[in-house]
Amino acid sequence: MLSGLPLPTLALLLVAGIALDLLLGETRRWHPLVGFGNLAMFIERRLNRGKARLLRGLLAWLIAVLPITLLFTGLVELAGLWLHALLLYFCIGLRSLREHTLPIYDALRGGDLAAARLLTARIVSRDTAHAQETDLAKAGAESLLENGNDAVFGTLFWFVLLGGPGALLFRLANTLDAMWGYRSERFNLFGRSAARIDDALNFIPARLTALSYVLLAGAGRARAWQCWRTQAPAWSSPNAGPVMASGAGALGVSLGGAAVYDGEIEQRPPLGLGPAASAGDIPRAWRLVLRTTLLWTGVICLAAVLLSIGAAHA
Repeated sequence: MLSGLPLPTLALLLVAGIALDLLLGETRRWHPLVGFGNLAMFIERRLNRGKARLLRGLLAWLIAVLPITLLFTGLVELAGLWLHALLLYFCIGLRSLREHTLPIYDALRGGDLAAARLLTARIVSRDTAHAQETDLAKAGAESLLENGNDAVFGTLFWFVLLGGPGALLFRLANTLDAMWGYRSERFNLFGRSAARIDDALNFIPARLTALSYVLLAGAGRARAWQCWRTQAPAWSSPNAGPVMASGAGALGVSLGGAAVYDGEIEQRPPLGLGPAASAGDIPRAWRLVLRTTLLWTGVICLAAVLLSIGAAHA
């Protein structure tokens, strides 16, 4: 492995990191990614000014990401294997996806539209002040499907390649894309490097996530595959398109379409096939993300077992 870790060791550390996340969830105070977000805001305020915004944005990305990644690359050599698992725990967001989205389902099921709007506004950038149940269910399902890659599988992919520092590199890059990767007047040039680097790091993981959604769609595999191939190209993001289209197809629901951003209605390309999303599709999307995680964890563990057996008989 590029991480230098034997596959059986890597598999154990991967399971340990996922287990820590599922058992403990994200830290309530002093979360490292929150601290990194504060650092990113500080750097952006200092560098996003004047001329050469494109180069300044690239410089800002390098200043924000490389020193931290290199620091932890050195620390894992000194601290031992446990730090790989700890880094994965801090970077993966499987349990937090559940904790941020299933309360929306609970609120909708209980008829508390005001609470559902507030909870949804915490996880998406669209306006939810006047959103109805279908709008909120759609937003929750879309967030789960997309973050099944961004917060979970992409992190696991880079962990398998580069260990804990790989997971860290991916999540820092993804965080900067979420903060800077907008086509607004402020970030169009400055954030372009962050957006393009995130696209590159996400290219393979996104398609593996989309493939996983297809494989786990059961009787809806053909539908999920069709949605991926026909709908993803119309989506603005080269990586979110395949993930969300295949996920919507796997669930058999219609996502995408109209959404309100900054008071303006934006007509987004359609995703999926079937009835409009409802509250019950939020836990269904969560289960799809969980099963994707278990699928690839099982694949890595099985490969590690087979490798160990082969080495024992060599």
